[in-house]
Amino acid sequence: MSTTPPLPPVSGDIPTRQLQQQSSAIADSDDEDIVNNNNNTNTNTNTNINTNQNKNETQSSSLLQQQHHKLSPEEQAAADDARIAALDQQLHDQQLRERPRTRRRSSFFSPSPAPPSPNAREIKAFTDDSRHFSMIRQLHMADYITLMNACCGFMSIVSLLAHLTSEKGLASGNNYYLNRAMLLVPLGLFFDFLDGRVARWRHKASLMGQELDSLADLVSFGVAPASIAYTIGFRTTLDTAALAIFVLCGLTRLARFNVTVANIPKDAKTGKSKYFEGTPIPTTLVLVAIMYYFVATGKTGHTNIPGGVLWDGHWAQVHPLVGLFLISGSAMISKSLKVPKI
Repeated sequence: MSTTPPLPPVSGDIPTRQLQQQSSAIADSDDEDIVNNNNNTNTNTNTNINTNQNKNETQSSSLLQQQHHKLSPEEQAAADDARIAALDQQLHDQQLRERPRTRRRSSFFSPSPAPPSPNAREIKAFTDDSRHFSMIRQLHMADYITLMNACCGFMSIVSLLAHLTSEKGLASGNNYYLNRAMLLVPLGLFFDFLDGRVARWRHKASLMGQELDSLADLVSFGVAPASIAYTIGFRTTLDTAALAIFVLCGLTRLARFNVTVANIPKDAKTGKSKYFEGTPIPTTLVLVAIMYYFVATGKTGHTNIPGGVLWDGHWAQVHPLVGLFLISGSAMISKSLKVPKI
């Protein structure tokens, strides 16, 4: 720091304003010297810190390399898996931080965007879980609701069997079991809607949720409607072939959805796909509603179904109305038909 020169002696010939200007100039020069000295000190400190950091990083990398060389192949594989899991967790946390947030607080009726997909660490924990009842432990609340959807589809099929075999069913002209079978299909649709809402409401993604949902939909909206059609009179050889094609179309449509859902453009706010490729399989509820009308008006049986029978008595006899199931199946597997999500 430069030394401050002494002030000149005050005499009667120097004005007071000139003395004030000289004092101000001397103070400014002192301040500039102090700032420059501080900047130099900070620069030296930062240089020392960077040097120390570089030394620490070099030492850490050398230690890691030495440890890596000392580890056995099994231990090296375990260490690599741990590093991969740590990177996956960092990516998972980053996705949580970057997820767009809504202004309103999440609730059951206005759920937040879909939770992120499970990472590699969660998948490994799921597959390595060897505890008793591990399957039940791994299921989430939304998964149990999805199972209720599948239960509705199964109970619908059981009700159809009861209608065909029970004395209180077809033999007595009572349609109680048949009506119950058809009403269980829209109940399954309610659970199919509910499981997604619960998953978003609780901010938890299930490892098996998507696969469970597809399998439950196949039972409730594929096999059950086809079984109802067979029960009310679509029983010829070509009828059953058309119903089998309908079920297989639903199966392949759900399998394609599980494969391509990650590549379909997503909505920025909700995180859900913007559209469906082909009609969703729950649209078969329209066919169930048509068959419910036939049952309510007494238009069931081989010869009473609207449209009649073509080539009746021949091996190729068929009900023309079974073509509705072929149209529905073709719409489900269509690639060009894109149905916007509501």
